[in-house]
Amino acid sequence: MTIRLKLTLLFTALFASLLLVFATAIYFSNAKDREESYYNRLRQQAVTKADLLLGAKVQPSVLQLIYKNSLNSLPQEEVAVYDTSFNLLYHDAVYIDRVKETRGMIDSIVRLKEMHIFVRDLQAIGFLYHFGGKDYVVTSAARDIDGLAKLQDLRIALMVGFCGAILLTFLAGYFFSRQALQPVSQIVDKVEEITASHLDLRIDEGRGKDEIAELAITFNRMLDRLENSFEAQRQFVSNISHELRTPLATIIGELEIAAKKGRTLREYEELTQLILQDARRLVKLSNGLLDLAKASYDKAEIAFKEVRLDELLLDTRAALLKANSGYGVNIIFEREIEEDDFISVRGNEYLLKVAFTNLIDNGCKFSDDQQSTVAISFHAKNVILRFSDTGIGISPEDIANIYTPFYRGANKKYAEGHGIGLSLTGKIIHLHQGSLSVSSRVNEGTTFTVELPHL
Repeated sequence: MTIRLKLTLLFTALFASLLLVFATAIYFSNAKDREESYYNRLRQQAVTKADLLLGAKVQPSVLQLIYKNSLNSLPQEEVAVYDTSFNLLYHDAVYIDRVKETRGMIDSIVRLKEMHIFVRDLQAIGFLYHFGGKDYVVTSAARDIDGLAKLQDLRIALMVGFCGAILLTFLAGYFFSRQALQPVSQIVDKVEEITASHLDLRIDEGRGKDEIAELAITFNRMLDRLENSFEAQRQFVSNISHELRTPLATIIGELEIAAKKGRTLREYEELTQLILQDARRLVKLSNGLLDLAKASYDKAEIAFKEVRLDELLLDTRAALLKANSGYGVNIIFEREIEEDDFISVRGNEYLLKVAFTNLIDNGCKFSDDQQSTVAISFHAKNVILRFSDTGIGISPEDIANIYTPFYRGANKKYAEGHGIGLSLTGKIIHLHQGSLSVSSRVNEGTTFTVELPHL
């Protein structure tokens, strides 16, 4: 069942319930008014006959004859007058007597003063009538033919009106729900046109500020993210192909040259070293790509635990110095550490170590003295790490692109690399809800500042 039909049925059911309550109230209100009005009319007719009988001393036979031929008498009317001892003084039609008064009924009327009853299809009223210092019991019964006919007409009119109103409500509800949900239909039609090759298409947001407009805006934002993700993926695959092609082509070329003719042992040793160097570049590139992919995972899929950054930096320095004997790394504590929580964060130890390794390695690699300094500080919420060097620096043009995967600026002539390190570092810091900023002067040095929330 479509939402359009659900809304229509819900709206129709709600309106039908309200209309049914309203129609029922009207019908029973009219029925009650008709009943009370007819009881009053029966009472008036009965009082008139009782006055003629008791006051004017009209003979019962004459009174019966007058009302038998009267045009104003009620249809099938029966009026009876009794004394309180259950003696019949007058009756319109004794031979018919549909009410069938009993002694118990007379006693009840005397006790209650007035009583309304239904006798089959007749309305009957009995009341205590005081005249000439005596009490009499008067009963009157008749069938309200005109009133019941009008009530029947009202019932039919209400039923027909109810059914007609429900039908019109359903049609109007379906039309208006269709109009209200038309933007959703347009969104569905537009979404069907959006494919992986047409991610540039967008949904019309219109000028409204309703929920449909919010849905369109939210969907367009999602498409923006998907388009950026697809574009980044295409660029990523293109860059990987380029980066892998170069060392592989070099290895293949060197092996093909070696296969064409025999070489001396020394030449084979040199060739082996060149191939080994290219293989190591491939391993380094592969490791960087794996780390980049791992840093792009959902945070919920990465294991986090409490990590002391000073200890992690010491391990990072030891590993770098072991792999690069010419490097020099100085770690400085700018403030005295009073509690371990001030320099402890909740994070992934491996990824943080990769990020710090990239920052320190860049500082040493692009400095003539191959020295890098790491300053540790903290404030109320964050741990602050500053990675500084006195190297060649980064130009303002390159700073805007240093976090782009595989981007290499003017410093690519100074040292080898693949342009993965800073992009990977930025993703790792962002994954840990931290910030990474850079300040640099060409030929004076560079400082990367990392801020991470501590425990």
